[in-house]
Amino acid sequence: MASPLDGPDDKPTLLERLSAFLTREPEDREDLVEVLRGAFEHRLIDADALSMIEGVLSVSETTVRDIMIPRAQMDCVSIDDSPPEFMPVIIETKHSRFPVIGESKDDIVGVLLAKELLNYYLDPQGFNLRETLRPAVFVPESKRVNVLLREFRANRNHIAIVVDEYGGVSGLVTIEDVLEQIVGDIEDEYDFDESEDNIIPEANGRFRIKAQTEIEDFNAQFGTHYEDEEFDTVGGLVLKAFGRLPKRGESTTIGPFRFRVLRADSRRIHTLQAERVAPPAGEETPAA
Repeated sequence: MASPLDGPDDKPTLLERLSAFLTREPEDREDLVEVLRGAFEHRLIDADALSMIEGVLSVSETTVRDIMIPRAQMDCVSIDDSPPEFMPVIIETKHSRFPVIGESKDDIVGVLLAKELLNYYLDPQGFNLRETLRPAVFVPESKRVNVLLREFRANRNHIAIVVDEYGGVSGLVTIEDVLEQIVGDIEDEYDFDESEDNIIPEANGRFRIKAQTEIEDFNAQFGTHYEDEEFDTVGGLVLKAFGRLPKRGESTTIGPFRFRVLRADSRRIHTLQAERVAPPAGEETPAA
């Protein structure tokens, strides 16, 4: 007989349902992933949960080298500069932490927290940049990302300098880079809803473009003639124009359009803003 304390709405918990589904023990990681995907198909877990679990599993096989911000793209502050000299970099990049360097990027003096600059404005004469720096943490390129995350949490650290086998600086990695491997890209105001189109009109004749938009589709909408033999997407077209991975805010003009990077990480471009700067083919520019 059922207990009088058991209500009609009592349902098994997620853990109980998963346990019932896992009638056999997975033999390896691939087998486990297949079981989890089966659980998703049976609606025992949702898509977000499946994605995060797969992310957790993948970080144990990912190295710092795979996710780091390359040396060439590191935004640094020189120990020899005064706050008024490097403040434009702080404002433009909007990072919360900056490596501070000596003679080169191989000479890391420490890490500057942007919030420490409030002390400069409180007492410009008494501010000493070197005394405000936090010690830099160095990690090898080969370190596993799951180990790095554990160290970040244990040391309450948010940034590490990545070094190669010869001790030279090859890049940097932040706790956000690590978390994005688990939860996916951390969204900002330039992200697209999955249900929206790849090309969205904005004010003043501008368009917000997913970098993965096919060049063929872009040409069809705007009457342009960009080549798609070497690259298939607008992001690839822009990447070729820069000759490197651009940072947020950078822009380049290709044919009749100017493309501005709205969102990019250390590995790829995500979102662009396109603005026509030349009239369509066959149309003349109006006389002034």
